[in-house]
Amino acid sequence: MGKVIAVYSMKGGVGKSSLAVNLAHGFAVSGKRTLIWDIDAQGAVAFLLGQSGAAAKAKKIFARDADPADAIVPTNWPELDLIAADLSLRHLESDLADDKPKRLKKLLESLSPDYDRIVVDCPPGLGGISDQIFRAADLLVVPLLPAPLAMRTLEQVREHLEAERGGKAPGILPVLSMVDRRKAMHREIVEAHPDWPAIPHASVIEQMGLKQAPLAEFAGKSAAMLAVDNVLARVELMLGSGVWLTQATDEGWVKG
Repeated sequence: MGKVIAVYSMKGGVGKSSLAVNLAHGFAVSGKRTLIWDIDAQGAVAFLLGQSGAAAKAKKIFARDADPADAIVPTNWPELDLIAADLSLRHLESDLADDKPKRLKKLLESLSPDYDRIVVDCPPGLGGISDQIFRAADLLVVPLLPAPLAMRTLEQVREHLEAERGGKAPGILPVLSMVDRRKAMHREIVEAHPDWPAIPHASVIEQMGLKQAPLAEFAGKSAAMLAVDNVLARVELMLGSGVWLTQATDEGWVKG
């Protein structure tokens, strides 16, 4: 069964969708059959992959008799498939309010036999949808800004998971995002959490929207790409796949 990695944040504007796309692409180019499923109504994933017209009433996927496999489309990259989002998901929270709390989990379970990795780009916030995500995911990748309020939201998520899920809670990988080492506060938070991957505030990440392609396709040797590779390595370690890339160099990560 494929592993489910949810890229989740309580707040938007933290580089969540670009990280989800880069992780999914990284899994795919390493030979893992990968699906990226966007359930954020903004639909950023399809745009970043150059497939803005891929979704057709994404809300229908959550109907009781729907088969999510019918919404899968291939991308321009081998081993990487997409379920796109659109604005029909903007009321998904209320639409599923009376639904069974394991709806998303069951949908993902129906897809996981066909994939090694399923990356879910989640809508921001803490509520019914996030609770379904927490039930379904094997791992939460949580991008957050290097700021005190962001640290507080991470603790709120951890406390919520402990209270609601206990020993069944998914693992959490915090990822410091948009790091500007010229700022003293950013440096202090990075230094205080040396085990957390840190992605720099870099123009090449913003260029994903212009190139409509994952970072590795046009900036494979950039510092930002090296940081993404670090996240990929940590994800694989936490999933217990036995694949651990141990040494960062200018050319990327060296298998250990």
